[in-house]
This record gives sequence, C-alpha cells and structure tokens, in this order.
Amino acid sequence: MERPVDHQAIVQAALDYIEGWHDQDAQRMERSLHPDLAKRIVMRGASPHGGDQLSQISALGLIQKTRRGIGLKPREDRRTSVTVLDQSRHSASVKIETTDTVEYLHLSRWNAVWVVVNVLWELKES
Repeated sequence: MERPVDHQAIVQAALDYIEGWHDQDAQRMERSLHPDLAKRIVMRGASPHGGDQLSQISALGLIQKTRRGIGLKPREDRRTSVTVLDQSRHSASVKIETTDTVEYLHLSRWNAVWVVVNVLWELKES
C-alpha cells in the first residue's frame, strides 16, 4: 500500500542523490545514501580479455567525487525524471533518467529515513 508521505520521501531521497551529484552538493548526496551503498555499472568489453567488467563505487567514494564536482552540470543542461517503480513498507525501487544516464535505485527506510542502498546504472548511447 502506497502512503503519500513515504512516496514523497522516496522521491526526495532520489532527487537528493541525483541533484546532489549535479550540484556538487556532497552534504545532500551523503544524506541520501546508506553508508554501505554500492553503485555499480557493467562496462561492456572493458576487461583485459575483452569481456564485460563490473565497476563499483562506495558511498564514501561517491560523496568524495561529488565534493570534487565530477558530476557538476548546469541546470539548463539537465533533464531529469524520477519514477517510483514499486514500494513497500520499508523498500522501494526507483528509476532515474537524466540527459546522460539511466539509473535504477533500491531504497530502504533506514532509521526512519529513506536512503539509497543500491544503484545499477548505465550511460545512454550517444
């Protein structure tokens, strides 16, 4: 059963994650993440033998990259949509589409706050 308050909190956590990244706002990014977050991407053909490789970053690594402005993007160059795909009492799945990426987030209610626990993402084809 979807509760409007939870739905809005889930969307806000997803926005804190993606807008924190684009705004170079490490504090906003940090509050959106579970400390044990794993953000992963499958890099096609990137292994030494030409196969796929799984690349991963932790919450701390993502916060540090945010602080350095790796994802900084002017607001006029952004298009972002956030869709809650599913939610239950304590977990949710969210899809974020930006100008450059598609990201699937798993969130959990952690100490009464919705946070991102897992991210699987990919770059859009140019």
